[in-house]
Amino acid sequence: CLKLSGEYFRYKGIPFPVGIYSPESIRMVENADVQDDDIFIITYPKSGTNWMIEILSLILKDGDPSWIRSVPIWKRAPWCETILGAFSLSDPPRPRLMSSHLPIQLFAKAFFTSKAKAIYMGRNPRDVVVSLYHYSKIARQLKDPGTPDQFLQNFLKGEVQFGSWFDHIKGWIRMKGKENFLFITYEELQQDLRSSLQDICQFLGRPLGKEALDSVVAHSAFGAMKANAMSNFTLLPPSLLDQRHGAFLRKGVCGDWKNHFTVAQSEAFDRVYREQMRGLPTFPWDDPEDASPDPDPSPTPAQASEHPPDL
Repeated sequence: CLKLSGEYFRYKGIPFPVGIYSPESIRMVENADVQDDDIFIITYPKSGTNWMIEILSLILKDGDPSWIRSVPIWKRAPWCETILGAFSLSDPPRPRLMSSHLPIQLFAKAFFTSKAKAIYMGRNPRDVVVSLYHYSKIARQLKDPGTPDQFLQNFLKGEVQFGSWFDHIKGWIRMKGKENFLFITYEELQQDLRSSLQDICQFLGRPLGKEALDSVVAHSAFGAMKANAMSNFTLLPPSLLDQRHGAFLRKGVCGDWKNHFTVAQSEAFDRVYREQMRGLPTFPWDDPEDASPDPDPSPTPAQASEHPPDL
C-alpha cells in the first residue's frame, strides 16, 4: 500500500510530491527514447489534462466511446514522470498517448529532435489556483494548502508542486509555431468545443467525419466525463484521493475564481501576473483593458467594498 506523506522533494529546483515521483523517475523522462508517433499532453496541474485525455482517447478511436468506458483514464494516457511511468511500460499500444506536467527544461530531450506531437493546454491561472486549492484538500500526496491567502502567496512564488505556473507556460510557449506543437486553452475548448476538436484533429492528421466528431463532442462534454467511472477517479481509494471531501471533477467552468478571490487577492495576483507576463501575447483569459495597464490603478469605491468569499 502506497503511503503518501504530503512531503515534497526538489529536483533541479522544482518541488515534487514524495511517493508519486522520485528523482530517478524524472531523470528517466529526461533521458527517455521518444518515438515519432508519440503524442504528449502537457499541462500545468489543474489545467484540464483529463479533459484532453478524454478528447484524444475519443479522437484516436474515431469517436468510438468503448475505450473510454472500459479503461481508466490514467491507463489510457499514463504519466511520464511518475514512479513506474509511461516510459517504463513494456509493449504499450501505438501510438503512445502520454501525459506530463513537467516544465520544458525537465522534459525528454529526445522530444525536441523528434516528430512526436505535443499538445499544451493552458488555463486561466486564477482558475488554476482555485482548482489546485480544492484539489490539495483531497489529494493525499499534496501538502495541506493552509489558508487561501497562504496558498495564493505560495502559488505566486512557485512554492507548489511542479513550481511556478508563470515559468511553466513561458517555457513551453517558446515552442509555439513549430509544426509538432499545438498550444490550446481550456477557455477555447469551453467556448467552442467542436471548432477546437477540429483544430486538434487537423494537428494530429486525423480528420473525422461529422458523425465521429459528433460522438467526440458528446462524450467529452464535462457532464459525460463526470458520469464516466473510468474518468472521474472514483475508482481510486480514499488513501490516494479522498473524494468524501470534494469531487475530483468539480465544476469544469471558466471564471470560477471570481466567486473566490477577494479584491485584495485579485489585486495581488494581477500585480504579479502583469510583471511576469510582460511582452507575451495575450491569452483568452486576459482582460482587454489589461493590455495597457494603468501604472497606478486605484480601485473604485464599489470594488473596494466587495468582499467575495475565500478561495
